[in-house]
Amino acid sequence: MKTIKNNTSTLEQFKDKNYGKPGTLKRDELEAGYENFKIGAMLLDARLEKGLTQEQLAKKVGTTKSYISKIENNIKEVRLSTLQKIIELGFGGHLELSIKL
Repeated sequence: MKTIKNNTSTLEQFKDKNYGKPGTLKRDELEAGYENFKIGAMLLDARLEKGLTQEQLAKKVGTTKSYISKIENNIKEVRLSTLQKIIELGFGGHLELSIKL
């Protein structure tokens, strides 16, 4: 009977091996990119939940459809002040931030 070699690893193990341990430049760049991607994805989900087009959201916030698209598609990083406007003026919500040490 053949034994099947299990070469699976956790996501953390993969990141450690391919991008280094947390605190290294390559790993920090990876993690920062993920956070920007996550913000864009959350904004896209919220916009769709509110039933808004990118153009409608842009008009409510005072920006362009192109800028909203770039944020949602992780092409451009959103400024904190713009993120606050999107959440408050565009979605009628409230932005909450926290710092974990």
